[in-house]
Amino acid sequence: MMSEFVVVIPSRFASARLPGKPLLEINGKTMIQHAYERGMESGASEVVIATDDERIAEAAEAFGATVCMTRSDHQSGTERIAEVSEFFDWDDSQIVVNLQGDEPTMPAVLINQCAELLADESADIATLASPFASRDDFESPNCVKVVRDMHGHALYFSRAVIPYARDTTHRELAQGTALHHHGIYAYRCGVLRRFVSAKPSPLEISEQLEQLRALSLGMTIAVDIPALRPGIGVDTAEDLQRAAEELLLMSETTGQ
Repeated sequence: MMSEFVVVIPSRFASARLPGKPLLEINGKTMIQHAYERGMESGASEVVIATDDERIAEAAEAFGATVCMTRSDHQSGTERIAEVSEFFDWDDSQIVVNLQGDEPTMPAVLINQCAELLADESADIATLASPFASRDDFESPNCVKVVRDMHGHALYFSRAVIPYARDTTHRELAQGTALHHHGIYAYRCGVLRRFVSAKPSPLEISEQLEQLRALSLGMTIAVDIPALRPGIGVDTAEDLQRAAEELLLMSETTGQ
């Protein structure tokens, strides 16, 4: 039986590479609406859009979403979600899935899968990661790598190539050992509150990966391979076009 969970979609208007990203249209709907619909297709008991921008709030309310207005000084979506958890007074045991607002093609089955990982009570946080699709992705600092222990828990996340193949004959082994991290997380609210109350660690500051704060705090992050590979996250105009194609394919597959 699936544990009860909620989905929160943090969304902000500013974007260095794609200003106003949440309100850009993809196949006749805003990107934030597509993300919201993925959340609603999951097993979540509630889906909330968290934003500090009235334009996003107005658009979200127009398509029937629950919106929580948050402060404008948050440094991350995680901090924004923590504020939502306080607003709704969610219990420390409540599971929250952080679904990024720029992941309009995230399959609902993966939202469920991420939440279900917290059935493992030894895990504080859960996330997903896939085998690398190419050598270029493995070597790109824009593709975050994660390596796991024998229990499926994260040992380390990095923008660098990990593990490093000291012997060139082991390059394929190194690439096969690392996984390509996807930006979806599930937390219990108590863990979320502890996380945001801590200062960024030197590792986090160096790599600009906030999940390294959790590892520095001694938290356990369960990492599972998704049942199917998620679609593209949107950061550029080119990504927007690819997302449109992926969403069209998804709708043809599901008959919606």
